[in-house]
Amino acid sequence: MRRSQDLDVRQQSAITQFSTARLRQALLIVGFLVALDQLTKEIILNTLEPGPCSVDGACIDLFWTLRLNLIFNPGASFSTGEGLGPLIGAISFVMVVVMIWLAARTPQTAQRIVYSGIAGGALGNGLDRLFRADDGFLSGKVVDFVDFQWWPVFNVADSAIVCSVIAAVVLSFFADDPVDEVTEVDDDGDENSAEADAADEGDAVSGTAATPEDVVSES
Repeated sequence: MRRSQDLDVRQQSAITQFSTARLRQALLIVGFLVALDQLTKEIILNTLEPGPCSVDGACIDLFWTLRLNLIFNPGASFSTGEGLGPLIGAISFVMVVVMIWLAARTPQTAQRIVYSGIAGGALGNGLDRLFRADDGFLSGKVVDFVDFQWWPVFNVADSAIVCSVIAAVVLSFFADDPVDEVTEVDDDGDENSAEADAADEGDAVSGTAATPEDVVSES
């Protein structure tokens, strides 16, 4: 019983242990989202003129109600929280660190993608506030351009955050016991599971225990 309890504790510890392999995966996702976000913003800045869509070259109609409409947002995602830009910017960078830290300690791939998606979106908009600042630290405005005309204008970073939060809610309804389900990838690339570790532990115990037949034969 004591050995079983020790094994459960060891498995739980391994599940929440910081992993450089997980960290690399999270950073790869974050880097991809930030690169995509900043690239699309640069393309829009070089394509559209700021101002209302009545101005020539200010908007591009795509299909249905969707259009590209360049807007500089001083507030939070989806053009909310106007006037709180520096505070929101500071919170976004803290969120990036927390989400990456959680991703590096999360064995489930889906949850790790969710944390990385939130971090990538927060960092994408945070960089706008940092590098487009013109009136103090983190005072820059976020570049928004995806306009459905019946929904607040947003960008790739906003989409990453919202989609990740929705995915987190959906995953919460299908959460399984991580000890039974988790498959780990060690830093050296070897794949192990908690169940496999438990089996190895049991083999080691059974291999060292003497059977009655062994005692009789030796005597």
